Amino acid sequence: MMLVTSVDRPDAQPQTDLHGEHPHGRLDAGHPSGGPAGAAQQGDWPAGYPAGYPVVESDRLTRFVTRMHARTPRWVVPLAAVGCVAAGIGYTLLSDPTRSAPDALPTCLLKLTTGLDCPGCGGTRALWYVLHADLPAAARHHFLFVFALPFLAYLFVAWAGRQAFGWRLPELRIGPKLVGGFLAAWLAFSVVRNLPWAPFTALYV
Repeated sequence: MMLVTSVDRPDAQPQTDLHGEHPHGRLDAGHPSGGPAGAAQQGDWPAGYPAGYPVVESDRLTRFVTRMHARTPRWVVPLAAVGCVAAGIGYTLLSDPTRSAPDALPTCLLKLTTGLDCPGCGGTRALWYVLHADLPAAARHHFLFVFALPFLAYLFVAWAGRQAFGWRLPELRIGPKLVGGFLAAWLAFSVVRNLPWAPFTALYV
């Protein structure tokens, strides 16, 4: 006798023969899927059964983090980020990297060992000059940093304002192509500034 079966879904229609009868007898009307009485409910399907997985209870650490996230005011994370930015600016102003020795700590390991500028060399000095409104000197030490700084500042303000106060500032559309282009320009700048010929020697810091 032919049987019409459906195997991949736990909520599929029960198997029936050509006469419309269940091969194991009458269906139990009390079961939601029409199965025999006492059968497992959907949340109790055995492991490996399609679409039937019991819910795993979260551990203490996960519950603690979830509670802390729910109770934390929305302005705490932006405030912490502002504190980090302020600490970096304060360190730059107090240390005056334009007068520090080349081997002063913290230093660039690549430049200390090879004499070559790394992709970030000159960034701290460029920030110091930006804070003192000397843009030509800042661009001389790290042109790409000075170029990207206004965009980074706007992205930070837009994010912090949305998180803390619900501001809806216009968003900058930064796609993969733009990020890839910027990284390629940064790589080219890192190579060009180490070339030993004029006018590229003007970019060496």
